Amino acid sequence: MNDSSTLNWLVDQVMKALGQQTESVPDTPTSGDRSASPRHEEYPIADPVNAAPIHNIPEPKWAEGMEELLASTPARIGVWRTGTRPLTTTMLALRNAHAAAIDAVFSEVSPELLQEMNLFTVETHYENMETFLRRPDKGRLIHDRGVALIREKCVNRPQVQIVVADGLSANAIESNLRDVYPSLMNALEVYGLSCGTPFFVRGGRVGCMDHIGEILQPEVLVLLIGERPGLVSSESMSAYMCYRPHAGTVESDRTVISNIHRGGTPPIEAGAHMGTVLHKMLEQQASGIKLIM
Repeated sequence: MNDSSTLNWLVDQVMKALGQQTESVPDTPTSGDRSASPRHEEYPIADPVNAAPIHNIPEPKWAEGMEELLASTPARIGVWRTGTRPLTTTMLALRNAHAAAIDAVFSEVSPELLQEMNLFTVETHYENMETFLRRPDKGRLIHDRGVALIREKCVNRPQVQIVVADGLSANAIESNLRDVYPSLMNALEVYGLSCGTPFFVRGGRVGCMDHIGEILQPEVLVLLIGERPGLVSSESMSAYMCYRPHAGTVESDRTVISNIHRGGTPPIEAGAHMGTVLHKMLEQQASGIKLIM
């Protein structure tokens, strides 16, 4: 059980205990009495990933509208209150999500996963996480030792180069790579595309794909990287794809599939779609806003 799973389990146990303690408490006042507030907190909290959207408002004036809002976004809508403060369950879920986001940024991708995926590791000039957060530029250049290792181990001028980076969420890599990576490889095989030697970049920013492009000169490069975690998910991954990336590549020349996680774009589906996008890039010799999908 990883740290995020442990946090979720602990919050679930606390919420169950709170529910058992409040079963005998009288019903809440009606919504017509706006000065009144609930005396108990037995309303369930919505889980944006695992559960159907629900709200905590006892008697919403427009129930259908509330359901439509909840169905359209994982944002915290209709959380209700107890007195002048949010429900305890709401605060626990919020603090859990905040802790998971911090953990995602400061944790590291496990060596076991990288070994399982057969990925060797190189580092950028990021030095440490504090510097990485303050100096994004240091995460865009591979360290000299890493450059030498890439040249030693990787195929030069590959058709497709796959790179994995922790970015701002190691948790995203841990949660999605086992599904995304095989799906992407299968898609490349379906389209008859050859792949170079995949590897992992520790302390990597999106711009590191430009430096790697200068080193290996692939036709197309796909970077699987952890997104900046929010309070809905700390497991979100992005796939940045670029045709012949090089120093000075502008952001509009990158094609991105974002929000890859079990509550967003399913990882297996994302991997298959990447194969289609990379195939079109090679056909059109373009990426970003120049690519016609």
